[in-house]
Amino acid sequence: QVQLVQSGGGLVQTGGSLRLSCAASGRTLSSNVMGWFRQAPGKEREFVAAIGWTGGWTSYAEALKGRFTISGDNAKNTVYLQMNSLKSEDTAVYYCAAGVRFSLAPTTYDYWGQGTQVTVSS
Repeated sequence: QVQLVQSGGGLVQTGGSLRLSCAASGRTLSSNVMGWFRQAPGKEREFVAAIGWTGGWTSYAEALKGRFTISGDNAKNTVYLQMNSLKSEDTAVYYCAAGVRFSLAPTTYDYWGQGTQVTVSS
């Protein structure tokens, strides 16, 4: 079992920045991919970004490129999501996830963090 503990959510003003963290523990050996997803009220959970530990690659939702940056600290087994130039439409519950392989689909990930609310004020 893999445990993912998130931190860093909160309330920010439009145009502001926020960094989310996701610390992984437990049996993480097969967790090759760490991803970030978000879910706004009334909407489906959507892909935000992902990072591959082995290959050092990153992937982003096209609409979020340039504003969001995913990174990782292998020594701490922690991934981060740096969010800049935040907009009201970024308001959502943000989740980190771990999986064996990269995918845009939330259902393909094996483990999930508890989620953290990000609210961007207008």
